[in-house]
Amino acid sequence: MATILAFKQPAKKLNIIFIGDSITHGTTSKDLSPPIYTGNYLRQQNKWTGVNVYNAGVSGYTTVDFLPDTHKGFNKVRSLGDSLALDQTSDLVISIMLGTNDSAIKGPNGSPVSPEAYYSNLKTITDTLLTRYPQCKIVYHYPIWYSSNTHNRGATYLQEGQQRIRLYWMEVDKLVKILHKAGVRRIYKGDNKAYDYFEKNYPTDFRAENGPSGTFYLHPNQKGDAALGQFWAKAISKAIR
Repeated sequence: MATILAFKQPAKKLNIIFIGDSITHGTTSKDLSPPIYTGNYLRQQNKWTGVNVYNAGVSGYTTVDFLPDTHKGFNKVRSLGDSLALDQTSDLVISIMLGTNDSAIKGPNGSPVSPEAYYSNLKTITDTLLTRYPQCKIVYHYPIWYSSNTHNRGATYLQEGQQRIRLYWMEVDKLVKILHKAGVRRIYKGDNKAYDYFEKNYPTDFRAENGPSGTFYLHPNQKGDAALGQFWAKAISKAIR
């Protein structure tokens, strides 16, 4: 008797909007940014009929800059979302990694953003997205490592900022837990592994930059962008499977 093999058909397309700062935008080239690598990795999984990525990252931006009422970063997200939400053949996924600039001692808009304010800002962004796009899926990634002497012309981070970033992780966890408890199931915790990876591999995966406090490491290089994109892709694939 012949054996009949059942093949699982790929799910429908993914349209992914990436919200973030310069790390998301990409500092080598926007064509070689982490979202590009994320899309490439997800396509290789053959789980979806197509994967499209849309980069809404803006250099220097904080959660404050993406609040809807500021009419800054959220404007592009809304423009993309309004268009993509009309595509009934695709799932709309919104990938968020913010916190690097929030954590600074001074410089970026609103910094230093306290953990409590970070939570509040992230929740406001989330609530607005869920109201506007009820079927979207939102994935939060932990903000990643930077060196404790990070200090450039526009912003001061240092050890205080590095410590604050780790406090933001708990706020991400809390937000996911509270929303799940409230019955919101389209919210997911994404990557939480890239921080440790970059802390160990920054000499090969980060750009060396010169500042008032010496050579610092804040932005991934091309190798690091590819690594971060893969971390995000694996987390997104696991979260929305």
